[in-house]
Amino acid sequence: MGRRNKELPLLEQVTVADAGAEGMAVARVDGLVVFVPFVVPGDVVDIQLYKKKKHYAEGRAVKFHSLSDLRVEARCPHFGVCGGCKWQTMSYPAQLEAKQRQVRDNLERLGNVDCSGMRPICGSENIYYYRNKLEFTFSTKAWRTAEEIASGAPLPAHGALGFHIPQLFDKVLNIEHCALQADPSNDLRLAVRQYAEEHDLDYYDIRNHTGFLRNLVVRNTSTGQWMVIVIVAQDDTARLFPLLDMLVERFPQITSLQYIVNTKFNDSYGDLDVVTYRGSDHIEECMEGYQGSRNLHFIINPKSFYQTNSAQAQRLYSFVAELAELQPGDTLYDLYTGTGTIALFLADKCRRVVGIEYVEEAIADAKANALRNGFDNTAFYAGDMAQVLTEEFIAANGRPDVVVTDPPRAGMHEKVVAQLLATAPRKIVYVSCNPATQARDLQLLAERYEVKRIQPVDMFPHTQHVENIAELVLKS
Repeated sequence: MGRRNKELPLLEQVTVADAGAEGMAVARVDGLVVFVPFVVPGDVVDIQLYKKKKHYAEGRAVKFHSLSDLRVEARCPHFGVCGGCKWQTMSYPAQLEAKQRQVRDNLERLGNVDCSGMRPICGSENIYYYRNKLEFTFSTKAWRTAEEIASGAPLPAHGALGFHIPQLFDKVLNIEHCALQADPSNDLRLAVRQYAEEHDLDYYDIRNHTGFLRNLVVRNTSTGQWMVIVIVAQDDTARLFPLLDMLVERFPQITSLQYIVNTKFNDSYGDLDVVTYRGSDHIEECMEGYQGSRNLHFIINPKSFYQTNSAQAQRLYSFVAELAELQPGDTLYDLYTGTGTIALFLADKCRRVVGIEYVEEAIADAKANALRNGFDNTAFYAGDMAQVLTEEFIAANGRPDVVVTDPPRAGMHEKVVAQLLATAPRKIVYVSCNPATQARDLQLLAERYEVKRIQPVDMFPHTQHVENIAELVLKS
C-alpha cells in the first residue's frame, strides 16, 4: 500500500507581515516563514498549508478575520485567478514602499552595497491601462474557476482566449476584461473570440499540436497607432483572411494588421516570417528628448522589443541620462542595447555611442532607428556580449568614458564584469530588472567602483517587478 500524503495544518488568525517575492506575501508562524498569495500586509487570515519544507511553507488564505488598512478593491474581474497583477489589492503607495524595500534589501544583503544614496522610487502616473503590448493565447483547455464549477456551467465549446494559468502550460483563462491595455484592446480580443466561435475556427491544442488559432498579439503606441498580429498553426488563408477582414472593418484604428503561420511546437515567433495583411509593417513610437536633445521616433515591428510602459520608459531613460553626466567629447558604450533606445536617447549628449546586443534583428532595428532620427555618431554590433566586448573591440571602437549596461534578468557574464574592471570607464550606469543579480554584479565591481546614486523605477504597477538604476563611479 502506498504511503498517504501527510495532511498539512491550518494556521489560524495569522497576521500577514510583509510583501514578498514572486508576488507572494509573507507571514511568520513560530519561526516558520509562510508565503501566501493574494493577501495584503496587515490582513489577519487563516492559512491552509499545501507545501511545507524545513525553513518555509506555502499556503492559501481560506478565511479573512480582518482586512488591512493597506487593502483596496481589485479593479480586474479576474483577480485571484489570472497570474498577473498579484498586488492589485494593495494600495499603490504601499506597493511602491515594498518595491523600494525590495531593492534596498537585495543590494545591502546580497551585494554589501551602501544604499545611503538611494532616492525615493519613481512611481507610474498611470497604474492601469499602461501597457503597450499584450499577448493572448488560444487553447482548447479552458480553466474553470471555482464559481463556474459550482454553478455547473458547461465548458466553453472552443476553449479559451486569454492568459495562461501560472505553472500550467496548457490551461488558459478566458479574459473578459484586462485593465492593463487601453481600448480597444479588450474589444479586439472579444471580437476575435466571438468571430471564431460563430465561424467554428478551432483553437490550438498544445498537447496534441492540433487546431488553427494559436496567439493574438496587440501592440499600441502613445501616438495612437495599433498593431494586431494573428498567429495561426496552419497555412489556411481561406479561414484566416475573413477573420482579418472582420478586424479591418470593425477596427479602423488598426494601422498594422499582420499574421504569422507557426507550425512549431513552441509559441516563439522570432524566427518566423511575418506577413503584412493591411496597413504598415510597423508602428511608430515617439519620445521626448532629454534636456534639449532631439525628440526621437522609434520604429516598432512585430519582433521589436520596446519597454511596455511607454511613459515610464521616458522617465527611466531620463534618470539614466542624469546619472551618466555625459560630456560632449565622451565615448559611450551601451551594453545590451536592444533596439538602441537608451543609446539614441543619450546620443546627443556625447561624441560617439557604441551599442552591443545579442539579437541581430534588434541591432537591425537600432541601426534603422539611428538613421531615421538622423544620428551619425552611433555604431551597433550584434553578438554575444562576453565574446564581443574584448580589448581588440575596444581598441577598434575607442575606450569608453561612460558605460550604460542593461542586462537581462540573469545579470552580466563574469567575463563582461572582468572586462569592465580592466577597461575602467570613469562611470558605469547599471540598469537592472532584477535587483538580486544586480547586487551580485555590484559586489564584483566594488573592486574598482563605488556605488553613489540609486534610483528605483516602477515600470509595472500591481506586480512585484521593479527596475533599478545604480551609478558606479571609478575609485580614485
